[in-house]
Amino acid sequence: MTDKTSGASGQPGSHTHAHQHDPHYRELAESEDFQELRRRYRSFVFPWTAAFLAWYMLYVLLSNYAHGFMSTDVIGHINLGLVLGLLQFATTFLIAWWYSKQAAKRFDPLAAKIKDRYQKGDRA
Repeated sequence: MTDKTSGASGQPGSHTHAHQHDPHYRELAESEDFQELRRRYRSFVFPWTAAFLAWYMLYVLLSNYAHGFMSTDVIGHINLGLVLGLLQFATTFLIAWWYSKQAAKRFDPLAAKIKDRYQKGDRA
């Protein structure tokens, strides 16, 4: 008999994702709340990931092909390349912060509702 909490490694407690053969997997995946949770998650993650990757690629392309522009002094010996590079870090932290706010507000309450309902056995 297989332990339901064992994941890909087969070790108890190493659950990494839902198993498709679980009798409630399809029911959960097709529920309106779960579909709404996926829609909310994707509508946040995909656009912000694309925007960040575009911003990163712009920085890389400017660094490689616009040396004069990137070496423009902004303040003293601080050039535009350094400023834009530091803005990469700032952007990363800003997006992570914004995601945590959105998760707490839009994802977590719905995920908790789904979890509670399925733990109680109310699978309607």
